[in-house]
Amino acid sequence: MWGVNASRLGLAAAFVVGALPALAFPAPSWWWLAWIGVVPLLLVVRAAPTARTAALRAWCGMAGYILATQYWLLPSAGPLLLVLAVGLGALWLPWGAATYLLLREPNTVGRTGAAMAVLPSAWVVAEAVRSFPGLGGPWALLGASQWNQPATLASASLGGVWLTSFLIVAANTAVAGVILNRQLPVRLVAAAVALACAALGPAWFWLGPAPPAGSTVRVALVQPGNIEDSAARQAAGEALTDDLRGRRVDLVVWGESSVGVDLAGDPDAVARLADLSRRVGADLLVNVDARDRTGEISKSSVLIGPGGVRGTYSKMRLVPFGEYVPLRPLFGWATRHTKAAAEDRKRGSGIAVLHTEDLALGPLISFETTFSDLPRELVERGAQLLVYQSSTSTYQGSWAQPQLAGMVAVHAAEVGHPAVHTGLSGVSSAFDARGRQLGWYAATESGVLVVDVPLGLHTTTFQRFGNWVLAMALSILACGIAWLVIQHAGRGERLGTGSGA
Repeated sequence: MWGVNASRLGLAAAFVVGALPALAFPAPSWWWLAWIGVVPLLLVVRAAPTARTAALRAWCGMAGYILATQYWLLPSAGPLLLVLAVGLGALWLPWGAATYLLLREPNTVGRTGAAMAVLPSAWVVAEAVRSFPGLGGPWALLGASQWNQPATLASASLGGVWLTSFLIVAANTAVAGVILNRQLPVRLVAAAVALACAALGPAWFWLGPAPPAGSTVRVALVQPGNIEDSAARQAAGEALTDDLRGRRVDLVVWGESSVGVDLAGDPDAVARLADLSRRVGADLLVNVDARDRTGEISKSSVLIGPGGVRGTYSKMRLVPFGEYVPLRPLFGWATRHTKAAAEDRKRGSGIAVLHTEDLALGPLISFETTFSDLPRELVERGAQLLVYQSSTSTYQGSWAQPQLAGMVAVHAAEVGHPAVHTGLSGVSSAFDARGRQLGWYAATESGVLVVDVPLGLHTTTFQRFGNWVLAMALSILACGIAWLVIQHAGRGERLGTGSGA
């Protein structure tokens, strides 16, 4: 009985401490907590009696983390949120087993050093797998917790958000090594690694190349607020935009679902918006959420100038269950018990760079804000300014809104290009090419945020070499597995080479 109770207590403790790093993200934004917040989970997992139990504790802990960072899905997803947390948490089973094998007694320099390489690798690979669009995308990756700290976020320009996550987990592992080891040399090595991981980003921020000085564009982010009726929403956007006359803006950006009619089939609506563009003296990037001429619902970014439509981009990465139901014959029941999409939205065919007379824009919509590969591809195609449009009114007032707005800083730093984000009902934000905040408009506000965005651009290491951190992490894991197999083979364990029946 005591064994059963102890096992349950360990799982419960893992669930609680696993959720702790969620406080590093908005709204609390205790960014510093990320650098030590995984230590309690490491200690709970390491204290398990077996590798199997350790893996289960890691599973429980990460389920708690996912529930804490995405709690706002509960009203719309219902019981699917628990399924999501349990399913995604399972990706950390190998991390839990590795934690037990590398951090248990006896603690040596070699094993502690291996832990500081293997555990971050296992963590980052788990994050990469959960980042597949069909699994919900890369929400609350640990590295994204540094969105409001350009110095520590600078590591993202070297290896993307993956490198920032790797460094954070390595630092946490090193701190755990300092706590667990009694030998002074081991403690000193672990402490040095923790400091080096924390210092890499700031060192690159202060000593690495900075974007060259460039021209500046004035961008207006229109945030009308939480207006349910589509016609009233569009009218509010038009009124706020009309007030910009005389302010010499270069671009006006509306949020997702800001236009409720299909502009391709409504020339009068296009003419009205083109006239608005003429009066303001700037192109408008609006967002259409309507049935097109085929009868399907699609979401599109539409750039409108004084002469009409300049270009269109249709959203291609849809929200699982929110905009389509994966394997609808199998999971269609979810539409009866949650707010899952009753019908699948139309998927766009690919990304697009839209051009004003003087500026190349890379538009992305809502869920696409979470992905690192899309802005990288847009920059490769010549985009000068990343422009995100979202609507999170379903989660109004929750942590989802500042979390989404903060991700824009991560991508700006990754690709070395400025980025702006308009939330229909908040949060709107803007960041320069190093991820430094230029503007922030809370979800409690409605109106227009006007920001001067410097177009100083530079090619980052991540932009040039891509996901090299993931390749490194997979290589480290492969070496770790090979070492484990060799160790067991040498001892005659599990491979049938030892004596005895």
